[in-house]
Amino acid sequence: MDGGIPIGQQSDPAIPQIDVSRPSVARMYDYYLGGKDNYRVDREAVDRVAEAMPNVRQLVQENRAFLRRTVRYMARQGIRQFIDIGSGLPTVGNTHEIAQEINPDARVVYVDNDPVVLNHGRALLAADDNTAVATADMHRPEEVLEHPQTRKLIDFSEPVGVLMIAMIHFLTTEERPAVMGRLRDALAPGSHLSATHGTADGKSAEAAADIEAVYATTPTPVSFRSHEEVSRFFDGFDLVDPGVVTLDRWRPDPQDPAPEATGWMYGGVGRKS
Repeated sequence: MDGGIPIGQQSDPAIPQIDVSRPSVARMYDYYLGGKDNYRVDREAVDRVAEAMPNVRQLVQENRAFLRRTVRYMARQGIRQFIDIGSGLPTVGNTHEIAQEINPDARVVYVDNDPVVLNHGRALLAADDNTAVATADMHRPEEVLEHPQTRKLIDFSEPVGVLMIAMIHFLTTEERPAVMGRLRDALAPGSHLSATHGTADGKSAEAAADIEAVYATTPTPVSFRSHEEVSRFFDGFDLVDPGVVTLDRWRPDPQDPAPEATGWMYGGVGRKS
């Protein structure tokens, strides 16, 4: 995918043009996971992150393991519909596969604003009527909630599982109350929020600053926050035990082991009463 060759049918007006002049968080994440849907600019950005955080790919795998555990947890609480915000490319072991192992009729809407995700997601999920991809920006939660694909698959009168895995650290402190509050208010009682957020607690401030500098070159700058600050993203939800903790401490599953802990990210699950 080098040289700026577009993916998919760029003549489709519903698909935004792919910008290969700046790194994309979704394509960087794909590269972290060993995927091929990325450009040189994304790989170079990942290499710069890896200089400051040598175990970044381990962290991404740790994050994926957390996603799987929380989707299973929510599905076992009876959640049958999910919105995966900032999902990246649907891949092996993603939300719909995990949820449908427990509830075969589970419905999943993947939300992302990267055109690569839209192009590939449409093709990958074309045969699954209970799964869709929506192009929307979490910074504008109405886009997520009112998207036709969301409205087609999600019944907001019933509990919903919302995933914001490695996403809320892209919200500014000023955005947090409005974005998280709007999403929370749209959900029925019994709904759950699963989220992870980068932290520099116990880490080198210089390394955290270097990573933030790399993401500042993307359309979605990142912010590392303390445990107290991360916990605020769950305001209005009742935290599921053990609360907001480093990823390795949230209900480890010996049947689905995660890589060795990195300590670079907090995660938690909240339930709306």
